[in-house]
Amino acid sequence: MIRGRTPAITELNERSREIFRHIVDAYVHTGEPIGSRTLSRRLPAGLSPATIRNVMADLEDLGLLYAPHTSAGRLPTQAGMRLFVNGLLEVGGLADEERSRLDAQAQAMGRSVEQLLSEAIGTLSGLSRCAGMVVAPKMQRNLKHLEFVWLGRGRALVVLVTEDGLVENRLVDLPEGVEPSALVEATNFLNHRLAGHTLDEVREEVLAELEHQRHQLDALTQRVVEAGLATWSGDAQRSALIVRGQSHLLEDVTAVEDLERIRGLFDALETSERFLGILEMTTKAEGVQIFIGSENDLFGVSGCSMIVAPYRDAREQIVGAIGVIGPQRLNFARIIPLVDYTAKVVGRIIG
Repeated sequence: MIRGRTPAITELNERSREIFRHIVDAYVHTGEPIGSRTLSRRLPAGLSPATIRNVMADLEDLGLLYAPHTSAGRLPTQAGMRLFVNGLLEVGGLADEERSRLDAQAQAMGRSVEQLLSEAIGTLSGLSRCAGMVVAPKMQRNLKHLEFVWLGRGRALVVLVTEDGLVENRLVDLPEGVEPSALVEATNFLNHRLAGHTLDEVREEVLAELEHQRHQLDALTQRVVEAGLATWSGDAQRSALIVRGQSHLLEDVTAVEDLERIRGLFDALETSERFLGILEMTTKAEGVQIFIGSENDLFGVSGCSMIVAPYRDAREQIVGAIGVIGPQRLNFARIIPLVDYTAKVVGRIIG
């Protein structure tokens, strides 16, 4: 077999699959290489260290294992981890304690979408011991009420309430010279027009009306209305990234070079554009998605992996994605169902 091409799991015989699975299991639990003598004690009788070494050499030639040091045991490569996830991984269900904790947390979650998602990934991060992240849904719900709240010269809080009771807040910069009375007038103007419509529909209608009926509002009030609509419309057109539990990524650091890779990931998370691109791809896919190491630009730098799942609204439309980032040796069998169930809980609440 040509080195560099990842074989299909069916191309490995039963003995090779069993040895390979034990090597990956040891790596997931300890992060350390495992040698042939240790494996011979764990595997069924009749497999000598010499036989296991020969199989390990074959797996190394296939690009599935590597030796971190000359005299060390073997570790799975990134290609090996991908083969394991695709062909050998046995995914079980959630532990009752984990399921109960997620369900209990869901009952206590706040009504703000941002608060709900922040709490959800906080719980997911704690259970998985990974960094949790989520792409917040785009705001396309029907509206019930909007209000501008005076915060002092130059600032106002926009409070938006949807028909299903969700509340979102945004700070806006006010045009110079705006008084509280202009905010009241802008609030009244919008509330007569927004009930039962989405934000995009309201914005299109109101901006068209402002062009034809500018005499209804003075100039400053018009600018308040436009500023508020622009703030919300901008948010409605792009997804927001929320990350919690980054410190968990440092728990698995064993060397200075690992720390530098993690710092590089933190920098990428703070800029977040590439990361959002990865998660936005997930929102167009079905089911749990798994990214390992350098399968994408973001994790090639950090040596990390990501497990992420889309979540849906009441109409079964995918509106966001939620997941975790952890070391390349993630306990996939445990965390995949954890991410999948959390996505279902979030979708149920948002829906």
